[in-house]
Amino acid sequence: MTIRVVLADDQPLIRAGLRMVIDTAPDVEVAGEAGTGAQAVQLTRQLHPDVVVMDIRMPGMDGIEATQTITAESPNTRVIMLTTFDDDDNVYASLRAGASGFLVKDMALEDILSAVHVVAAGDALIAPSVTRRLIEDFTRRPAPAPQPRRLTSVTEREHEVLTLVGRGLSNAEIATRLHISPGTAKAHVASLLTKLGARDRVQLVIAAYDAGLVSPSR
Repeated sequence: MTIRVVLADDQPLIRAGLRMVIDTAPDVEVAGEAGTGAQAVQLTRQLHPDVVVMDIRMPGMDGIEATQTITAESPNTRVIMLTTFDDDDNVYASLRAGASGFLVKDMALEDILSAVHVVAAGDALIAPSVTRRLIEDFTRRPAPAPQPRRLTSVTEREHEVLTLVGRGLSNAEIATRLHISPGTAKAHVASLLTKLGARDRVQLVIAAYDAGLVSPSR
C-alpha cells in the first residue's frame, strides 16, 4: 500500500526538501502541502492521509493545536512533529496532543523518510536514544496526582509492563527483566494499548507517568 503524507510547514524550502526525498520512495507519496496548522487540519479532513509531518511553529493555529484536532477527528492519521532538541516543552505538549513522534529538522532526509515508514507502521518515536532522553527529562518533572481509576482493568503483570514501558524499555528488554518471552511482552503491551485506549507506546509512557508509575524517585 502507498503511504499518503501531508506536509505541513510554513517554510516552502522545508516542504520542497521533504517532497524531494519522498518522491524517491515507490511506496510513499505527498498527498498535499499546508503552510499553516489550519490548512493541515483542512487537508486532513479532505484527504485522510496516513501521516502528517507537522511543524510545531506556524502562523495562526500552531502545530500542537492542529495535531490535537487531527488526532481527535482522524484516529487513523498519525502525526510526526518537526522540532529541535532545545524545544522539549513543545515536544511534550505535542505528544499529549496525540503525536506519534517527532523529527529533528537538521536530520538527514533519508532518516525522515524512514521515520515516516516507521510511524505509518504503527510505531512511535523514531530513535530509542531520543525516546530515552525525553522520558528521562519527562520523569524528572513534578509528578501529578496518581489516577488509579484509569488502571482499574490493568492486571498486576500489566502494571509491571507499563512501568517498564514508561522507563523506555523495549519489548525485548521487558521480556528479559520480567523473565518472560518477547512474544508475551508484546502481548501485554498490546493489551495495555487496548485497555488504556492508547494509540502507541508514546501514550503508554504518558499513561505510566500520569498514573504515578514512573517518577524521579521510582
